[in-house]
Amino acid sequence: MHKVLVDEKRWIGEERFLHALNYCTLLPGPEAQQLATYIGWLLHGTRGGLVAGTLFILPGALAILALSIVYVTVGHVPLIAGLFLGLKAAVMALVVEAVLRVGRRALRSNVARSVAAVAFVALFVFGSPFPVVIVVAGVFGYVWTRTGRPGFGAGAHGSATPDAPAPIIDDAALHRATPGAGRALRLLAIGLPLWFLPMAVAAIWLGPQHLYVLSGMFFAGMAVVTFGGAYAVLAYVAQRVVVDFGWLTSAQMLDGLALAETTPGPLILVVQFVAFVAGYHAYGMPGGLITAAIALWATFVPCFLWIFLGAPYVESLRHQAPLAGALAAITAAVVGVILNLALWFALHALFVHAAATPLPGTRFYLPEFASLNVPLAALTVLALVITFALRWSTSRSLLVMAAAGIATSFVVG
Repeated sequence: MHKVLVDEKRWIGEERFLHALNYCTLLPGPEAQQLATYIGWLLHGTRGGLVAGTLFILPGALAILALSIVYVTVGHVPLIAGLFLGLKAAVMALVVEAVLRVGRRALRSNVARSVAAVAFVALFVFGSPFPVVIVVAGVFGYVWTRTGRPGFGAGAHGSATPDAPAPIIDDAALHRATPGAGRALRLLAIGLPLWFLPMAVAAIWLGPQHLYVLSGMFFAGMAVVTFGGAYAVLAYVAQRVVVDFGWLTSAQMLDGLALAETTPGPLILVVQFVAFVAGYHAYGMPGGLITAAIALWATFVPCFLWIFLGAPYVESLRHQAPLAGALAAITAAVVGVILNLALWFALHALFVHAAATPLPGTRFYLPEFASLNVPLAALTVLALVITFALRWSTSRSLLVMAAAGIATSFVVG
């Protein structure tokens, strides 16, 4: 997005792009889709935001739906099973790469590295609630910067590049909206009922404990409490839908992430796969389609609301250092969140059994090494070599690992 919007088309300047990105990182929900909505709003107002945000997710949503149908109908076929085996290995390598990539950007000081370490320990060892970890990190970064201490002042995404090309659209021509209570109340009066409409209809028609209602409310809640981009969101989603709700197995969750990695659009579209599989198991194909649609609605409608509500205020606070400090601390904590996700996936994918640790107050598991999934482990090593030694592109890596998984499935039976 940066390359196309700032460098090639020059619709928006470097500083304005980073400012929008910083705000979207602070928001709960999918950062990339919100950034598309924000920039659409800057260029063409509310209509521009609606068009940009919707078209950003539509191709990926259609692709995920088609692949989800294939998954539940012919996923047991050895050819398809082998394909998913290879994609699982590729995804684990991609998550490790995400840890390192975000870490290089965010952990530029000792205090940032300390925040990341504390976030990881809180999540992986003690099972602390994900929203609490993120909120505490943000408050810490805000207070740290406001009291004049160094370490968080630069923000999580750096500063504008001095020689960045000037935008062809003048800053003064970008969309403006005056922040105020009246405008905010009008948006909330429209947005909130619209957001919860599908769940309310399902609750009246089928009862409040129906899967349509429960899944919709879960994903609506996720849209409020999940910060830091898709990988951070997935750590929370995986724990809830696999461990707490039992809607999917850990293997199915990893398969869904693999599917989302291979499709266009934001990675958070994996929630559509999660909802579809849960609905399919409960009510067949119609249930899967309805649950997937509700999940998409509950996840993405609030993204538009956050942007249209907050963008005018954010535009008026473009140079506030404490806001940048809160952002930097949250982004540092996200490194620990993604590392937690990487280990969670690795433990549940590579080992069939894990034993709870006897230490009081902790909530993490150690693998039983005798239960190692040897074919998947071998494919994971190959994926790591492709990602870090050969440095192949994501699309090429996924294609090769899919082929390797299919070949492995025929060799091992």
